[in-house]
Amino acid sequence: MGNSYSRVASPEILDSTNKFAPKLSHQLDIHSGSEGKALAEGVFHSLLTHERRRAERSRKPFVLMLLDANLEDGSAAEILKRAVDVVLASKRETDLVGWYKSDVILGIIFTEVNVEGERPITETLRSKIETALIKYLGRESAVKISMSLHLFPESWDKDHTGWTADSKLYPDLKRKVSRKRLPLVIKRVMDMAFSAGLLLVLSPLLAAIAAIIKLTSKGPVVYEQERLGQFGQRFQCLKFRTMYANNDPKIHQEYVQQFIAGKDGLDQSEKSEKPVYKLTKDPRITSIGHFLRKTSLDELPQFWNVLRGDMSLVGPRPPVPYEFEVYDIWHRRRVLEIKPGVTGLWQVSGRNRMVFDEMVRLDLRYCQTWSLWLDVKILVATPRAVFNGGGAC
Repeated sequence: MGNSYSRVASPEILDSTNKFAPKLSHQLDIHSGSEGKALAEGVFHSLLTHERRRAERSRKPFVLMLLDANLEDGSAAEILKRAVDVVLASKRETDLVGWYKSDVILGIIFTEVNVEGERPITETLRSKIETALIKYLGRESAVKISMSLHLFPESWDKDHTGWTADSKLYPDLKRKVSRKRLPLVIKRVMDMAFSAGLLLVLSPLLAAIAAIIKLTSKGPVVYEQERLGQFGQRFQCLKFRTMYANNDPKIHQEYVQQFIAGKDGLDQSEKSEKPVYKLTKDPRITSIGHFLRKTSLDELPQFWNVLRGDMSLVGPRPPVPYEFEVYDIWHRRRVLEIKPGVTGLWQVSGRNRMVFDEMVRLDLRYCQTWSLWLDVKILVATPRAVFNGGGAC
């Protein structure tokens, strides 16, 4: 079920009702006190973030409706201020009404909606608010308001390569970017300078690895794998090929999905070890591929991804689509809040020797506490983690 946008429609209601458009204060059962006002923009955004967190835990969906009259020059604020009373009178007690953008976009959070039924809940809510706006504002004013609906959790289609997360549901992330604009610019400069420098300095090593791969097995030197970047945008992640060409990815797909679900994380021969986020004894891996993976040298081409902006030096590991497919709702946040990285907090905190939920929590901790100094500390700790670890996935 996707998001939908439209102008307020004109359902069949009595023309006489629209013709007279009686004053709201006399016709609507408007709550008194604080309930008669729309929440301020900052408060509404905070409550939207809180509602997302609640829905992640309870698995009870909600719908964000946005009413926008910004295209009407000079009349947007007046139309939406009149619409506030209509919406307040039409909502349930548990629903929240506030300014998504002060005096420009009015927001309504319909909490704990039921998505089961013959008719989509978004269409039901649209019809309800459209009818109320036309009835009490009059058709001429109501049709000037555009309406969009955004359902959370979002429906992810693995076959829709153009899918990205709905940014309207995450205004808090936009505020975070705005507050840290300068540090993020510095982070991008560091990414470009460091990745370009490494590619240049390591060019003899890259050439040697490429030659060995080419001489020891058939197939391309560099392997392109589709991954999900920030907000779920897809990109081709580059790695040195460590497997035989034309192999079946189903082995890894099933393993990763079981690991995320908590059903499997150990080889039967390694009962004493902690869970491993990689498939050991993979028959698809070449002889040189084992060494490249163990030393993480297979990931060196990802510095080109960093240089062109798909990734950062530090950030959450970018997932493959079939991994994201089995994510729990709260797991998805790891691909939303910051650009994916070559290395990250969980890699230097135990590499792949931890359960998946712990890995996600470390990624989220990194997103929430990010700073340039934290990036520097992770970069400094990465060589030791590579030397002591078992390779990334």
